[in-house]
Amino acid sequence: MPRTRFVVSAVILAGLSGSAWAQGDATCGRDVLVAQSMQRQALEQLEQADGDDAKNCRVWRRHVDTMRRVASVFGLCLSGSERAQRLAQVQGSDREFSAAIKARCGGH
Repeated sequence: MPRTRFVVSAVILAGLSGSAWAQGDATCGRDVLVAQSMQRQALEQLEQADGDDAKNCRVWRRHVDTMRRVASVFGLCLSGSERAQRLAQVQGSDREFSAAIKARCGGH
């Protein structure tokens, strides 16, 4: 089960503070806050994914979808090293859980 990425994501998410907006506008500020909230909720759902394979697969698929949406916001609204770090985090989580889905959920 991909738990390592979960722990790393939780630590990074816990340290979130003010972000450098690539576009510098209120819309990006709001979008990043919403994306961070989505990411936090996805991590909480992963904690509950210790059930049967069908439940795990549903949670993992939602997690991958969420990480892709979060990556889209981070890619658009963040800049510099923060952008690179956050994108690497969510894209790595996407890849890891996509691999778990393929291996344990029939790849669908």
